[in-house]
Amino acid sequence: MTIAVLTRVSLSSSIKSYPTDLRDHLERSATSFSLRHRRLPRKVHKNCGAFSATAMADLVRSTVLVTGAGGRTGQIVYKKLKERTENYIARGLVRTEESKEKIGGADDVFVADIRDAQSIVPAVQGIDALIILTSSVPKMKPGYDPSQGGRPEFYFEDGAYPEQVDWVGQKNQIDAAKAAGVKQIVLVGSMGGTDLNHPLNSLGNGNILVWKRKAEQYLADSGVPYTIIRAGGLQDKDGGLRELLVGKNDELLKTETRTIARADVAEVSIQALQFEEAKFKAFDLASKPEGTGTPTTDFKALFSLTSERF
Repeated sequence: MTIAVLTRVSLSSSIKSYPTDLRDHLERSATSFSLRHRRLPRKVHKNCGAFSATAMADLVRSTVLVTGAGGRTGQIVYKKLKERTENYIARGLVRTEESKEKIGGADDVFVADIRDAQSIVPAVQGIDALIILTSSVPKMKPGYDPSQGGRPEFYFEDGAYPEQVDWVGQKNQIDAAKAAGVKQIVLVGSMGGTDLNHPLNSLGNGNILVWKRKAEQYLADSGVPYTIIRAGGLQDKDGGLRELLVGKNDELLKTETRTIARADVAEVSIQALQFEEAKFKAFDLASKPEGTGTPTTDFKALFSLTSERF
């Protein structure tokens, strides 16, 4: 008996109860798998039962690449994916070897410069989804003394301006993922993009929200199923403790609920991969204060609250 027969028999007997679209996807994937391996030596065939079971497990899991995996929010997303082995095969992309070691140094973490389109290519091969968490980061100029009053001044390092990181770098990621046949891209950005005079744009004269918005529009026009999450002010707090809020056009910035825990942003980023209701949508994301409202657990309902495509 060949690999092809064993794989198809295993699938046909185990996925009858699956939804039609998932069952069709698994059968097509199994056919592709069997064709690639039909010439394996006969001595391998006696182990096909276990082999096809492993293949089946991989077929129902999604390979997800998290870029910016060394950042504070990116680390949380990467860790969550690594913990959910029944659903995901995690990959990370970071800028330096130091960042790779910081998140464990595993072989599934790639080191690349998102400003260099070719350096991204190995990381995106074979992925099902991409979660973009890269961002330029302004630095404070030395010499600021808060006791003297006034505000600190910021700058961006050469080559690390928002135009290069948040526009060119994110465009490169979108292009590479699209060329690799990715099924969905989740892009995490920031609220405030509707206001050219937003204070974030003045930091280092970088117009960071302008360039982020440009990348968001590029993704929305790419044809790839997408979810754009424009997060409010990020807080280093535990997630899963607050009622989450979705909005549009920076309306949440005019309220008292305009912040959100990084852990909640990370969770929403992953949940967006699970529901059709999250695809082809862009929304602002914040939360009520802890202790008010009901902590969000129904993410399908959350994504259904908005129909905004951009």
